[in-house]
Amino acid sequence: MGKMKELTLYLVTGRYDFSDEEFLNIIETACQNGVTMVQLREKAITTNRFYELAVAVKQITDLYDIPLIINDRVDICLAVNAAGVHIGDDEMPVKVVRSLIGGEKLLGVSTKSIERGKKAEKDGADYLGVGAIFPTETKRDPQRTTIETLNTIAEAVNIPIVAIGGINESNIENFTNTAISGIAVVSELMLAEQVSQKVQKLKQAVEQILEGRQ
Repeated sequence: MGKMKELTLYLVTGRYDFSDEEFLNIIETACQNGVTMVQLREKAITTNRFYELAVAVKQITDLYDIPLIINDRVDICLAVNAAGVHIGDDEMPVKVVRSLIGGEKLLGVSTKSIERGKKAEKDGADYLGVGAIFPTETKRDPQRTTIETLNTIAEAVNIPIVAIGGINESNIENFTNTAISGIAVVSELMLAEQVSQKVQKLKQAVEQILEGRQ
């Protein structure tokens, strides 16, 4: 699976109030129905707990041959031999993270600006997560990124762009004339009443957007 295709429908996990069983079932259902990458995002648990959860999630993603990306934590990424790590503005420098994980693992970097995007690419990022595009409760930072800015960042770099932030079925068409390689979603999938159907609909919509550009 090429890198561009891996980014098509990117699930970023959210724990909400799920039990471990419910949480893992949602991820497995999403993997069965078409998500192309899974990012395990945990902000408020112990290192040991994060490790145990990462091991459990990786068993699922490995079964479906889907890359597992660890949010922020290089140590967890290396400990479970995940496919890569995704870092935000307040993490270690991109160049340092790349040196720690080596050249084979994927490195994603969040950005809201051209300057950050260009530097991330120069320092070893494989792809950029750009957003939040729409209002979202997942991020406390209220700063939004416009579609215009997203396109400007995409034009300034030579690595793939993934749009993130409040993306759902009703607003995905806004990316029709953009340079994205995929979309990342959290609550739209994690809180869906029918995860399988939601994945299928979102993936079809993204693929139509990507195919329409060719």
